[in-house]
Amino acid sequence: MRTDRHFTGLERRIDEAAHRFLAGLPRHRVADSLVEFLVFGLKQAWACLFGGAMLGLILLTRWLWPEGGAGFIARYDFLFLSALVIQLAMLAFKLEAWEEAKVILIFHVVGTVMELFKTHAGSWVYPEENLLRIGGVPLFSGFMYAAVGSYMARINRIFDIRLNRYPPLWTTVVLAGAIYVNFFSHHFVWDMRWLLFAATFALYWRTTMHYRVFRFRHKMPLLVAFLLTSLFIWIAENIGTWSRAWLYPNQHDAWVPVSFGKLGSWYLLMIISVVLVTLVHRPRPYVAQEEPQGVAAGTRKMA
Repeated sequence: MRTDRHFTGLERRIDEAAHRFLAGLPRHRVADSLVEFLVFGLKQAWACLFGGAMLGLILLTRWLWPEGGAGFIARYDFLFLSALVIQLAMLAFKLEAWEEAKVILIFHVVGTVMELFKTHAGSWVYPEENLLRIGGVPLFSGFMYAAVGSYMARINRIFDIRLNRYPPLWTTVVLAGAIYVNFFSHHFVWDMRWLLFAATFALYWRTTMHYRVFRFRHKMPLLVAFLLTSLFIWIAENIGTWSRAWLYPNQHDAWVPVSFGKLGSWYLLMIISVVLVTLVHRPRPYVAQEEPQGVAAGTRKMA
């Protein structure tokens, strides 16, 4: 199995330059911890490149877009065309791997289908008019799901994530399918989300995620990683609704924070995104003997 899939060509050059600089810093416990913290933040920001760019555009157009529209192009259409340009530029300049583009495309389609149903059911609305849309769904909305897929795919290789005691792949596919169906079916029959939460716990409670930051490998329960990622997406959703990119029914008259209950929806969506990524990047266990000696020793020290 390939072990050189961690970086694109550009990322490899950045990584080598960073190693040359950081390797020359003093070595002691506090310095090592600060370096790990700094690199962790930088890698997270790099993994969020597409999503951060989209969120930035949503905020900028909320503040700077002319009242009543720009005349020649609607805000939503501008966001869609900008997202398309960003995606193509990331591929052209090797900021993103083609394997990740597959995940993003799949997640875009999966998200758009759900958007069509949810807007028809009145779960949320897009209050502005635009040209590039399907029914009540502006085409840019699919890129918001694609941003989640982009993050999940990029973080997998940037942090060289390994998963120990990962459940059989077919069981995760069945779970992801059930979660996706429940996003639709709960409008008509009993909402199975609590059963799905239990199934998620049963499948993943033993799974440990091992990830490399700089000098050391760290680990955490995969379920905790799901929760933390869901929390940050929930925060991003609050920013998106504040900017009126989309609105929930209780936000029409005045903005209020997105219900904390939506965190559960994003938590379940994490399962779908992880499963889609594992279909492209099959889960690999962490084996210390496969690491360079310094990294393997760092894992034992920090774990």
